[in-house]
Amino acid sequence: MLKSNGTREEFDRDKLAGGLAKALTRRPVGAEAADQAADAIESALRARGLNEVTSSMIGEMAMDRLRGLDHIAFIRFMSVYQSFDDLEQLKQEVDSLYAERTERAPGQTTLRLVMDDGVMAPIGPRDGGGGAGTRRRPTKRK
Repeated sequence: MLKSNGTREEFDRDKLAGGLAKALTRRPVGAEAADQAADAIESALRARGLNEVTSSMIGEMAMDRLRGLDHIAFIRFMSVYQSFDDLEQLKQEVDSLYAERTERAPGQTTLRLVMDDGVMAPIGPRDGGGGAGTRRRPTKRK
């Protein structure tokens, strides 16, 4: 594997799986997701039949896998991998993911959670202050 600084290093599937696992920590995916993604990336690399690959190619493949698995894990991995210079770059990526999600499932950007008293409460973007992701207690249904 050719690294961005010009040095060469053996491809380490376990190191890749570890990075993926860190990004997927406490996310709603199976415990085997990181290993399965690392296996798929390794298989894809072998199928290309190249003697040497760049670390950036592996990083892009990892981000593609994470993007399909879990958007939060994708943002975690990407924020480390791409070393954003400022919050604006990170915000652009999050906005891009949000737009992609909205296109795939219009109206599916708000989650409903059941509160302790059994009342449904929306979580996500809403009109009228409080910001995205804030909870509000609705009035009880009769």
